[in-house]
Amino acid sequence: MSAAETTTPKVPLGGQAPVAGPPDARTRRSAARPPRRSGLAPWALLAPTIGVLALVLGYPLVRLVTLAFQEFGQAQLWGTREAVWVGFDNFTDVLGDGTFWEVVLRTVVFAVGAVVLTLVLGMLIALLLQQVSGWLKILINIALVASWGMPIIVAVTVFRWMFDTDYGVLNWVLSRLPGMDYDGHNWFASGTQGLAVIMLLVVWGAIPFVAITLSAGLTQVPQELQEAARLDGAGALGVFRHVTMPILKPIIVMLTTLSAIWDLGVFPQVWLMRGGHPEAEFQLLTTYSYQEAFVVNDYGGGSAIALITVLLLLGVVAVYMRQMLKIGEVE
Repeated sequence: MSAAETTTPKVPLGGQAPVAGPPDARTRRSAARPPRRSGLAPWALLAPTIGVLALVLGYPLVRLVTLAFQEFGQAQLWGTREAVWVGFDNFTDVLGDGTFWEVVLRTVVFAVGAVVLTLVLGMLIALLLQQVSGWLKILINIALVASWGMPIIVAVTVFRWMFDTDYGVLNWVLSRLPGMDYDGHNWFASGTQGLAVIMLLVVWGAIPFVAITLSAGLTQVPQELQEAARLDGAGALGVFRHVTMPILKPIIVMLTTLSAIWDLGVFPQVWLMRGGHPEAEFQLLTTYSYQEAFVVNDYGGGSAIALITVLLLLGVVAVYMRQMLKIGEVE
């Protein structure tokens, strides 16, 4: 057989080559179907992370839930008595205690105040960063990151010195103002003033993250929309309200949720500012749970309080997820 015979296609009688018809439905489906990927590869990549989370967070959470439904005190801790399942008795005792509801109200007010102050001051600093020159902006960012990275115990030491009764710099400055006498003023004599000081400490530590995040979000606001709003007669407040805020809404919702979770779970600031022995008017849910568990040695009651706190935080997360889903539907 010659090379011509092997390379030339066979043509039927009549001199016309066969016309290729349209592919059948099976051929079209197989061509449109994406290549099948193995479903085990993502799980294999996530397995180490899931294992670490299950070990670090899963077991303590299961143990917390178990203790919340048991009578578990110092005798059970030392093994002289067996733990007794008491059902919802721990929750009944906690929810029926008036002191618990005072702590809940104090915690919510503290968290709301801290979140509002953090977001307002963080937004003002972020707007300021958009107006300053390059070198000054770099210096401000360095200062924010440095304050954000400061250990909590160092920040607590600085604040305790600033608000000290005898040697506090704030009392010295306020006493120099006309008509004000703050020499020897004790900021922690009342729970209201003391918690306000602790709130300032919490806000001071949270502002850098919020300010830097909002500053990055402000860079994504189109200048054309702002200029169009100004041409339509909108002032600075109108541009911020109708142009900037809608674009920053997903970031603000995220920051609000994270700040609420962090501020509801404040513990070291209160504990260290009060020298490891917070008074009754300084108790928040976290310190109250710790006191009931490790000071009163009622581990079941302390676990019940901690579990209620976890459920409260899950409620905040649920609100966050709902808001994000609404934003996604609008977009």
